[in-house]
Amino acid sequence: MPLFLNDDQSMLQDTARDFMAGEAPVAHLREFRDKNCKDGFSHDLWKQFGEMGFTGILVGEEDGGLGLGHVEAGIVLEEIGRNLTPSPFLTTSVAGVEALKAAGEDMRQRWFPGILSGETVLGLAIDEGAKHRPENIAMKAERSGNGFKLNGKKDFVVQGASADMLIVAARTGGSAGETEGLTLFAVEREAAGVSADAVRLVDSAMAAHVAFDNVEVTADAVIGEVDQGWDVLTRMLRAGRTGAASEMVGVGTGAMDMTVNYLKERKQFGTLIGAFQALQHRAAHLYSEMEIARSVVLKAQQLLDEGNDGAELMVSVAKAKAGRAANLAVREGVQMHGGIGMTDEYDIGLYMKRDRALAEFMGDANFHANLVAEMNGY
Repeated sequence: MPLFLNDDQSMLQDTARDFMAGEAPVAHLREFRDKNCKDGFSHDLWKQFGEMGFTGILVGEEDGGLGLGHVEAGIVLEEIGRNLTPSPFLTTSVAGVEALKAAGEDMRQRWFPGILSGETVLGLAIDEGAKHRPENIAMKAERSGNGFKLNGKKDFVVQGASADMLIVAARTGGSAGETEGLTLFAVEREAAGVSADAVRLVDSAMAAHVAFDNVEVTADAVIGEVDQGWDVLTRMLRAGRTGAASEMVGVGTGAMDMTVNYLKERKQFGTLIGAFQALQHRAAHLYSEMEIARSVVLKAQQLLDEGNDGAELMVSVAKAKAGRAANLAVREGVQMHGGIGMTDEYDIGLYMKRDRALAEFMGDANFHANLVAEMNGY
């Protein structure tokens, strides 16, 4: 497929760009950061996401959604990144929805309506350490009556304290380091035995360390099949990783645009600093890196939508490339802004913080570069 958007996708891009810039620009992030909001995002804005139809992009038409694909979800995520819009879109409407597609009809009817209306928030309880290593999941889910009893802890659960439901990966068999024996569960946040220690991330978003102490769930809480959760988890992770890559492209592009505008306005020694050839070369290099990253991410999205076997490789390529390109954009942005780039007065530092949080989400550039090497036989 060609690496550009079709007419319908371009219309969605225009809609998302206008909406994010008008309803949730960087000033919106500052507002929620400065008032120390316990959830880190606006529930009213989340409902507006629902009214715009954004929350239903990946939900099938049979479940009341738009039945679109990862390309369209990525279009929205890029504009979220460009404006640093705080929202649960990535965890809920992208990764969470992808996991729930493997659930039974009763579970889908239980959770999809709230997601579609922008009233329900999902958290992803996957990682159990400082780094993203899903194969090392050790949390136990033991048989108890006609259901299961969950014990263990999860870290870096974005929106974990404010979520209505947590998608939890636990072991019903096997041991840490194995992909067999994993099962995914839908656990209500207010279930007995679930506790969350909320923490604020570097980008002012909220996450939580979540503990499960003899949390009882019925067999109906299983997403997919018992012991076969790795396949569902993999699909969810691919969606989340590609979505995070799209958002990073938006972050990097937003930082780049802000920096280029600064080069056109700031004078030094009576000359616009954008006239200095050294800065022109750096800006040109940055532009080329961001365009390559955008193309790689789009290719990964297209392969996911096609169900292509090559999607797994390209998803990791996209997460690694977008991570390194966005990191270059925010570092160059701070440096080319000079001293003022280190102050809170200018927004460029906020882009650096969002980039840092997204870089770790579902695996950093080194993690995915290593996966790419392994998939190519190294």
